[in-house]
Amino acid sequence: MPSFDVVSELNSHEVANAVDQANREIAQRFDFKDTGAKFELQEFVVTLHAQVDFQLKQMLDILKLKLAKRGIDVICVDAKDPVTTLATATQEVVLKHGIDQESGKKLQRLIKDSKMKVQASIQGDKLRVTGKQKDDLQEAIALLRKSKSDVPLQFNNFRD
Repeated sequence: MPSFDVVSELNSHEVANAVDQANREIAQRFDFKDTGAKFELQEFVVTLHAQVDFQLKQMLDILKLKLAKRGIDVICVDAKDPVTTLATATQEVVLKHGIDQESGKKLQRLIKDSKMKVQASIQGDKLRVTGKQKDDLQEAIALLRKSKSDVPLQFNNFRD
């Protein structure tokens, strides 16, 4: 029976490259000279360090631009509230990956409500869609691409 998996994955190597490029741009920009502004990456959490809140906003825009250029969808960027003290300002940016239960249920409900001849089941952090014909699965992919999701979706493991 033909099937495919709907996943939300981030390439950690591309994320690291985007953060490195953003750090290089910050180091070269005149308005960030000698401010100590930097990006730090740990797992899928990027921490922005700057002197003032205004610089954090500029740094977030730079980060989003670099991620987009590296092929990472900016939907996955979840910026937390900035923490400011008298001398520094920091902000955490979480890069969401994986389909959580709530998003999986929404996608499953979307497929079920469309009255297509396919079934969707949640399997961990991915959604498996099965059907009798390959054409039905392709329609399901088109439907999911058109839908507005809070996580970037990729389709892999397509089997006949």
